[in-house]
Amino acid sequence: MSQSVRARLERLGRWQGRLSAAFGGALAALALPPFDLWPLLFPALALVCALVATAPDTRSAAWRAWFAGLGWFGVAMHWIVQPFFVDAATHGWMAPFAIILMAGGLALFWAVAGLASALLCPHNGARAVVFAGALTLAEAARGRVLSGLPWAQPGHGLISTEVLVLSSLGGPLALTFSAVLIAAFAGALLLSRFPILFIFPIAAGIAAALTPWTGPLPAPLAPTIRVVQINAPQHLKWEPDMIPVFFDRGLNLTASEGQPDLVIWPETSLPTILRSSEEARAQIAAAAGGAEVLVGGQRYSGIEPRNMLAHLDADGAVVQVYDKHHLVPFGEYMPLRELADDLGLAGLAQQLSGGYRPGVGPAVMDLGPLGRAFPMICYEAIFPHYIGQVERPDWMVQVTNDAWFGSFAMPYQHLALAQLRAAEQGLPLIRAANTGISAVVDAHGQIVEALPMDVEGVIDAQLPAALPPTLFSRVGHVPVIVLAVFVTGIGIAWPRLRNGH
Repeated sequence: MSQSVRARLERLGRWQGRLSAAFGGALAALALPPFDLWPLLFPALALVCALVATAPDTRSAAWRAWFAGLGWFGVAMHWIVQPFFVDAATHGWMAPFAIILMAGGLALFWAVAGLASALLCPHNGARAVVFAGALTLAEAARGRVLSGLPWAQPGHGLISTEVLVLSSLGGPLALTFSAVLIAAFAGALLLSRFPILFIFPIAAGIAAALTPWTGPLPAPLAPTIRVVQINAPQHLKWEPDMIPVFFDRGLNLTASEGQPDLVIWPETSLPTILRSSEEARAQIAAAAGGAEVLVGGQRYSGIEPRNMLAHLDADGAVVQVYDKHHLVPFGEYMPLRELADDLGLAGLAQQLSGGYRPGVGPAVMDLGPLGRAFPMICYEAIFPHYIGQVERPDWMVQVTNDAWFGSFAMPYQHLALAQLRAAEQGLPLIRAANTGISAVVDAHGQIVEALPMDVEGVIDAQLPAALPPTLFSRVGHVPVIVLAVFVTGIGIAWPRLRNGH
């Protein structure tokens, strides 16, 4: 039996191996929200590691890894088709191409990891471990190459577990490296003389994910923050007769009983561009009853349109503005814009003519007694490194409009990434989402309060306390990358050391 598992995998035909890898990747993706079947992550990735390890040649290893990535991203990011159906008559035809190109393109990073592992290590069990290290490094690259897209990393399947605390030490890569390394050991044992042993690393991973690792947090701070969730469906949001309806809804929610210190409205919720919004800002200020306000909207900087977050004082005057600096490609702007203009293509999520232009970069908003807040608009919250480019703030704020992406998967994954940002930095995060999920997240990454999807309402909550700077906030991903390189090197050297060469 010891040889049968390895032998059976080695005897798989070309398409049997590829489709088995795709199945393993797709099954592993069920660890992500909204499924949250995280215990599947370890055995499913173990299957992928074993299939890559038993590939008959380097090309087969790369193809099996690519198909595993195709299954993973195809399930994890199936929601990418949703924006094309907001105006289905115009854009619906693009949806199949979007999911195929997205999943297939991102899977190339997995293919590179599979190719590298086969080139560097011919031994089955050791190759599984080399693949784990190479995949971790490939995922690090995926967060940076071109404009970067660090969404749906394998480690994101563990955000809902107790090992989220590892992110304070090594960020999202610490979770990814832990997940794939456990899976690699399980895959290597599956190929060993005693394949039943593969259950032990999987059981250890599940036990670690269930064991509480964090202590209590300091008491919340005094300021009360009101988060406004307007619930404007995307297909109605900018209809002329609906704009005042949603704005009035926001005003009524803002004027709810109680007296907050700060009110936060979601992304692009100001009904007019900033320079002509005096009346709207005065109404918001009146509804806020003396509280300061953060409101998402749009403005022109000279002739350049921007997606922005404005800080309003108690009279509705603009105190400061933050412009979104990392825009969504093909959503808020079109790459190769001149060619796109010639072809008549436009970003799906842009409201102002010509699409948005990026702001100057990360910033901190000084809110006086409310502390220093690090603003993130929508997509920016998926990137862990931007906050390291500014002086450490007291808390983080994310305004977003996830209505473009339906209410099934993407909003839950986006919220999970916000939790990850909080845990990485040891800072609380306040999230105002147009259709949900709005939430208050503490410095351990745990949700204190939240509003469900597709409802209107407010959250009134005290600002959670911050923790001291985490290791990740000081040194970033460097320790995990060094560790991944080290483990990869050990995997390469192990067969030679074992044979005495």
